[in-house]
Amino acid sequence: MTAAFAGLHRAGEPLLLPCAWDHASALALAGQGFRAIGTTSLGVAAAGGLPDGASATRDETLRLALTLGSAPFLLSVDAEDGFSDDPDEVGELARQLAAVGAVGINLEDALAPADRHAAKIAAVRAAAPGLFVNARTDTYWLGDGDGGGEGAGRFTETMRRLDAYREAGADGVFVPGLTEPGRIAALAAHFDVPLNILYSPTGPALPHLADLGVRRVSLGSLLYRRALGAALETAADIGAGRVPGGATPTYEEVRALS
Repeated sequence: MTAAFAGLHRAGEPLLLPCAWDHASALALAGQGFRAIGTTSLGVAAAGGLPDGASATRDETLRLALTLGSAPFLLSVDAEDGFSDDPDEVGELARQLAAVGAVGINLEDALAPADRHAAKIAAVRAAAPGLFVNARTDTYWLGDGDGGGEGAGRFTETMRRLDAYREAGADGVFVPGLTEPGRIAALAAHFDVPLNILYSPTGPALPHLADLGVRRVSLGSLLYRRALGAALETAADIGAGRVPGGATPTYEEVRALS
């Protein structure tokens, strides 16, 4: 992994990782001072008219990484579950991402068997030793997980999966959907690698997450969904005879992002 990217995962000052879906959104975010930019699989999929989380956007993800990998910021790529159940194929994807300049990869287990996901992480470690591997479990995002259930059972399953991923070589662990402060703090204290939490408007704010020991806060698809929401509100305002509000980059500013 690059020391620069790993060094952004600091205790007390977590990495706030905004996620882009195309060249312009990434460059615009970098222009606001973000040193590292992620990608959002939902945004990439939706922009291409493809389903998210269905291993349908491997080519689109690689194309975006090729476009952004040489840009003046650190790039971490959301690769869903690696777009394959074959660890060797996931390792090859990681090698290609590293070759075009990505410094990180986010891999989600989608509640598949933990040993399969651990094998993917190990394959990435072998194929692209420099990539920061952020290992995501979906026990809180998609459902209960094996033997999960609500409350303590789900937390135990989360811990079991993340322990396996850390042992396989993960550089960070990610639990989207978890917002309960006590459990966040327990995970942060348990692991010797950074804990990543997905920002939620109904969960702890960034300063609170920092106090809980979180060292990376991802925005996921939030910016893409907010951008769509702003477009819909603007069209509705104009249709109703109102002047739309909010920030609007000029034509020249957007053109300069090309």
